[in-house]
Amino acid sequence: FQQKMPKESDESSKEEQSKIDKDGTENTVETSEEMIRKRIGRNTPSPHRLTPQSSPPRFVSVEELMETAKGVTNMALAHEIVLNSAFQVKPYEPGEGSLEKQVKEIMHKAFWDCLESQLNDDPPSYSHAITLVGEIKETLLTFLLPGQSRLRGQIEEALDLSLIQQEAENRALDINKVAKFIIDMMGTFCAPCRDEDIKQLREITDIVPLFKSIFAVLDKMKIDMANFAVSSLRPHLLQQSVEYERKKFQDFLEKQPNALDFTQKWLQDTADYVTGGGTEGGATCTPNSAQLALHNHAYLRLLKWDHDAESFPETLLMDQGRFQEMQQELEQLALVASVLLIVYNSAGEAISGLPGLMERLKKTIKILIAEMHTLSFKADETFAAVAEKLCVELRGCLSQHGFSPFSSDRENALKGQIVAAKSEDNPIRKVIDSRIQMYLLGFLESRAHRSAPALPGGLTPISKELEEIAVKLGRLVTFNKLVYSPFYHKILQDILKQGENKLSYSPFN
Repeated sequence: FQQKMPKESDESSKEEQSKIDKDGTENTVETSEEMIRKRIGRNTPSPHRLTPQSSPPRFVSVEELMETAKGVTNMALAHEIVLNSAFQVKPYEPGEGSLEKQVKEIMHKAFWDCLESQLNDDPPSYSHAITLVGEIKETLLTFLLPGQSRLRGQIEEALDLSLIQQEAENRALDINKVAKFIIDMMGTFCAPCRDEDIKQLREITDIVPLFKSIFAVLDKMKIDMANFAVSSLRPHLLQQSVEYERKKFQDFLEKQPNALDFTQKWLQDTADYVTGGGTEGGATCTPNSAQLALHNHAYLRLLKWDHDAESFPETLLMDQGRFQEMQQELEQLALVASVLLIVYNSAGEAISGLPGLMERLKKTIKILIAEMHTLSFKADETFAAVAEKLCVELRGCLSQHGFSPFSSDRENALKGQIVAAKSEDNPIRKVIDSRIQMYLLGFLESRAHRSAPALPGGLTPISKELEEIAVKLGRLVTFNKLVYSPFYHKILQDILKQGENKLSYSPFN
């Protein structure tokens, strides 16, 4: 939705730059305002068409989405749309207080002031208003589907700029009638969520505020259209993206024969872990099911990855950030569930089933440990604060429901248990973590049967968040398997064959 600012002649550009250099940074904004007013006075397009040249394109246009759908030319964008069900196009806004934002505001103010001045002339001048009508017409035409020729004809006829120009010159232009047609047409194209915006447009009587609001609503409608395009394209992109990414990786592999080294190590290390007692193996599995089980275990290992010390598998580099984000979310959830399990085991029946208490405690813990993955996080202080806050909450809750408060010894013991949960070697935390892994593995294995696994004990307080992560993980794993299945099959086949040879070998044969 961005277009670049048209360049002035070299002479005027040098002149303006000279002024900026002379006045220094203090007067940059004032100088910019003078420049912009001059440009707008020269009948340049409205500021809705202009963006300072220094600003990079920050958001995805419908054209980019369509191009992506046609040829998956932007692999990262297609990958994001396919895997992120919450992916949405967002409007770009320059940073608060930035020079870009100041310039944008000055441009807009200057243009609207100029428009108001023209309309207040006697007789009124409509040159800027007609420019705006032309831009609105172009935008409305972009909302049309290929078969909507009747609507196209209505727009072309009602917003015929040459006819509007003639009417303006002959003082016969009814600008309110033009605005009403525009609003009616916007009401035809807009999503239901914009009905209230359209209703408010109909209530504005002054032309300048009306045109301002029309452009604001049109901007929202463009975003709505782009997000509709995203949701419509996702199924179409899935198959194309799978084939495209596989082909690209095959091309890369032919140039770099060692491009699967880290992927092979990831799968081999997983096999060693599974067969070495880290978890139950699958000696009685069929080759295909053994491959599947090993592969699923491998994905779970990515949720325990040391990103500073280990090289991530090449096939998953585009998704390393996603795995890292899920890993951090799971670590936080494991702590929340561990602390709640400690509290409820300690307090017993006194607080069991009390409405709202679990959510209050959970919210407190999540808020206090929200920064646990930042360098500034102080674990000792934070967990001491968690212990203190929860004990205060329990005191109030016990008193409110007629139970005796904890003795100081019992409360101190509870605080000690809560603080101890910060350690990764804490027994309760290890149990909770193991159950989370069991649930996620069950989720990956159950996707083929389309039935969710049972939730292990102790995970009820985090069930909603855990299921959301499981769905994200499942989508990611499924897509990755679709893309790289030919490469994985060969590696897993070799690994399992080697494993069989090791098991069948005996020095006494």
